This record gives sequence, structure tokens and C-alpha cells, in this order.
Amino acid sequence: MTITGSGESTRVLPRAVLLMLGLAAGVVVIAGMKASAGILGPAVLALMLVIAVHPLRDWLHRRGLPGWATVTIALTVIYAILLGLIAAMVVSVARFATILPQYQGKFDELLGQARQLLAQYGVGEQQVQKALNVDANRVFSVVGAALGSTVSVLSALLLVATLALFMAADAAGYGRRLAVVERDRPQLVQALRTFSHGTRQYLLVSTVFGLIVAALDVMALWIMGIPLPLLWGLLAFITNYIPNIGFVLGLVPPALLGLLEGGPVTMLIVIVVYSVINFVVQTVIQPKIVGDTAGLSVTLAMASLIFWGWVLGPLGALLAIPLTLLAKAMLVDADPAARWFGAFLTSKVHDDSAV
Repeated sequence: MTITGSGESTRVLPRAVLLMLGLAAGVVVIAGMKASAGILGPAVLALMLVIAVHPLRDWLHRRGLPGWATVTIALTVIYAILLGLIAAMVVSVARFATILPQYQGKFDELLGQARQLLAQYGVGEQQVQKALNVDANRVFSVVGAALGSTVSVLSALLLVATLALFMAADAAGYGRRLAVVERDRPQLVQALRTFSHGTRQYLLVSTVFGLIVAALDVMALWIMGIPLPLLWGLLAFITNYIPNIGFVLGLVPPALLGLLEGGPVTMLIVIVVYSVINFVVQTVIQPKIVGDTAGLSVTLAMASLIFWGWVLGPLGALLAIPLTLLAKAMLVDADPAARWFGAFLTSKVHDDSAV
């Protein structure tokens, strides 16, 4: 391919060189996002919340409310969500921290029984010590670190609330700005609209199924006598936004408490009950609906979880699907020359040539 100008033809860079330059630029961008994760993560979360409540603002505007009133009500809803989440997590974490020391003796007792069982099957003392080189303090410190990560996520919500204030105010003129941009970049505007619609649908579906799973988990844990069932239901609700592995993250703490409270049989029952609920709701039903609303393949959903979790930390894992939808809108949907690549990203491929 050549470009002609001033009587001379100049050859463009080879495709391999362009690819390498693009990859190098991508590495720089990713490194920048990872370095600014403490700001970028809360900013994306604030954007997701503003997008989620935007239909409410439009509905209020159609009812004749002035702009300042619609912004105030939208912000009230966003702050209510954030404050409710903070209050629930603070109370739950505080209660969990108070009961952990009560199980230290039980944990040491279970370790002693495990050592005796291994010794009965001919396992030497040194092998037993290596296999069970763990104590209650170490396990509880791991659990505490995990809870600390959750608290660190919640500490960023103050920044989220501040950013949401300005984003919600700017959202009042969002439609007019899109109308201006659409005259020159219709593909970009259509991609942004698709992203907003897909994000709202994904958040709605994930919230509904998260509530269903949390309610079923709370009832099951309450029947089995596991302490703090509401806390584990809240954890199941939050981890429902993490595709594929969120179920495992929500299972570990109640399974551990089941072991400490009633022994291996109770732990096994907790695992079986959680697995059944997860298989029916989160594996059979939810992926079908989420795939239709978000339009992402299962492989891309899992890859996005790994990537955004690595780049932005816990918030990146929670926002993996919306972030992937945004990247797809900006890099693929907005560029007609790159739309062919969308066939490898979506859960359904529409053949326009079919009659």
C-alpha cells in the first residue's frame, strides 16, 4: 500500500510494525491505569452509578421537574446506595471480628484431630507437621486481610460520592452534548448509547439475581445455624457482580465457620447447598440473561475479570463487565473498520447476510 504526494510515493509502515507500536502504546496505557488505580477505580464506579440512575433523572424531567431537582434526587439515590453499603459492611465486619476469637480453641482442636487421623494412616510426624503447618492465628489473619481489602474498597467510596456529585450535575446536559457530537461522529455516539444501555441492563440483572442468591443463602445458613447469615448473604450479593469466581469468594467464610461450628459434615453441607444454589441460579439461569444483556462471550467475561482485577484491584473485579463494555464501545463499536473484531467478543453473532 502506498500514499502518493508531491510526485513521490511513500510506503506506509508494515503491518507488523504498526501492531508492535499499538501493543507498546497499550502497555503504556495499562501501566498508567494500574498506577492510578486508586483514582480510576472510584471514578469508574461513580460513572456506573450515574449511568444506573440516569433513567430516573429523565423520568423526573419528563414529569416537569426542574433540572436542579432531578439532579438532587438522583444524587440522593446514589448516596443512599453508598451509605447503605457502608453501614451494612461496617456493622457486619465488626460483628465478624468479635466472634473470630471464640473459635480459636475449636480450630486448634480440629487440627489436633487431623494430626491424629493422619498418624493412624501411617503418616510420619514430620510429614504431618508439614501438611498441617497452620494455626488459627494464621488462618484468621488471612481472613482479616481479605476483610481489610473490603474495607479499603469502602474507604474509596468517599471519593466516589464526590465524583458522583459533579458527574450527576454534568449529566443534565448529556443529551445535548451527544446531539452535537452525533453530527460529526454518529458511530461514536451510537457506541456510547449502546454502552450505557448495556451497562444498565447488566447492573439490573446482576442486582436482581444477586438479591435472589443472597436471600436463598441467608435462609439456608440460618436453617443450618451458621453464625452471621446476613453478613454472608451480603457478601454473596456483592460477589455476584464478580463473574465466574464470585461464588467461590462468597463461599469460603461461611464454609470455614461451618467447619468450626459443626465440624466437617456441616462444612460439607454448606458447600453442597451453596453449590446447588450457584449452579441453578448463577450457572444455568443468570449467564444466559447476562449474556443477552451485556453481549459478551463467557471467555471474554472471565478474561475481563482477571485483567481488570489485576489493573484496578477489588473495584476492577466488581466493575469488570462494565469496563469491558466501555472498552469495546470505544475501541470496536465506534470504529467501523474494527467492527469485524466484535464477532469474537460477543455472545451472539448476527449474520447480516442471512435472509
